[in-house]
Amino acid sequence: MRGFLASSIGVATAAVLALPLALPTPALAETVPVTPAGSTQSLPLVPMGPAAARTPGVPGMSASPRGPETQGLPAREVRTFSMVGVVWDDVTAQLNGRVQVRTRSVRTATWSDWQDVEVHNSEHAADPDAAERDSGRVRGATAPLWVGESDGVEVRVQAELDAPATRAGSRLPSGMRIELVDPGAAAAAGSSDGKNSGPADDKGEMVAPGLTMEMAEASAANMPHASLGANEITELNKADSTADAVFAGEGALAAAAAPYIGPRPRIVTRKGWGADESLREKAFAYTNTVKAAFVHHSASGNNYACKDAPAVLRSLYRYHVVSSGWRDFGYNFAVDKCGTVYEGRAGGVSKPVLGAHTMGFNTDSMGVAVLGTFTNSAPPSAAVDAVARLTAWKLGLFGRDPRGKTTLKSGGGNRYPKGRNVSMNVISGHRDGFATECPGKQLYGKLPTTRTSSAKLQGRP
Repeated sequence: MRGFLASSIGVATAAVLALPLALPTPALAETVPVTPAGSTQSLPLVPMGPAAARTPGVPGMSASPRGPETQGLPAREVRTFSMVGVVWDDVTAQLNGRVQVRTRSVRTATWSDWQDVEVHNSEHAADPDAAERDSGRVRGATAPLWVGESDGVEVRVQAELDAPATRAGSRLPSGMRIELVDPGAAAAAGSSDGKNSGPADDKGEMVAPGLTMEMAEASAANMPHASLGANEITELNKADSTADAVFAGEGALAAAAAPYIGPRPRIVTRKGWGADESLREKAFAYTNTVKAAFVHHSASGNNYACKDAPAVLRSLYRYHVVSSGWRDFGYNFAVDKCGTVYEGRAGGVSKPVLGAHTMGFNTDSMGVAVLGTFTNSAPPSAAVDAVARLTAWKLGLFGRDPRGKTTLKSGGGNRYPKGRNVSMNVISGHRDGFATECPGKQLYGKLPTTRTSSAKLQGRP
């Protein structure tokens, strides 16, 4: 068995020292049972002593024994995982501080450098008064970070200092845990992690070849655009997209004499990326219409290959549902760096599915997450083009001009109080509805050209 590289919470670069070969699993650790569709290891963070806080040379770490509270997890070997995030008990509590992790690669057996985890993630959530938020299962959470196949982890979390005049230590949320997510392979028919019972119908049988009841229901929501059990919804040109929507009787078409609908992009279905339908709540939730599209970045890092995007999505899905307590995947759609579009929250790609992506403005909107972090890195042109193609089609179904404005009523948030009517761009960034860095400065700067491209694809003058 490989030894660990020892590291304290305050050491920026690890010393090459061997840790014990067999490290016991903490008594309070929880692990969701392993299935082909993945698993989640949930390990409690523990207080770290003032000696660690006094270690010099680490940017952002206090040298004062009266400094901010620090928690972490010493380097340890764990079962294989690919995504990490930190959660805590109270969804309304904010983690004001810094979260860093380092991980050991399964492939190379080497440790990564310390990586920062985006702590401001509460704005990606259901609205404050939504039933999804009041379920009693929802936790506070950081953004998740994709690290690739790993079998070792070390964590350090430090609260921000209070006012410099006092230098008093600030506090971290209670019940902090590191979530280690293994995406597994594509969901096997009948698999379950124990969250929901009943792998198929009431008799435990497949309702269609290779499909459980939950899988069939999620797939059926996309008919007649795709057959039951389809792995993708095929792309269509503009004329066929319009004909397809008319045939389905969807969106604004029943009343619109000359709708502008862009060509439908190819969309990988939930079955196509391997969603374990036993994780989510069974019922679908809908809003009235789609007035606006909010663009996000997943803030999960850019260190993934396009072939790994389905695994990234399965990890995000497990993190949203199992770790964060949401009813389903938060975004309506996802786009990878190569421009592939994926179905997100279940309920039908052409329908107004209620998501949990822009706190305060989930009603009458849709959320599109580009997989990656685009605060300093420019988004790939293929991904930006895919957002334009997706919005041209989906917004067109509801008669929306991507260059236009619309009015949404705030459900409450840190930028607009509950009940205020707010004028928004039909294609907006997450930060337009909530004070956040999302979708990152670089991706946000692409939205003006995205609006123009989307309208052109709709055939608007």
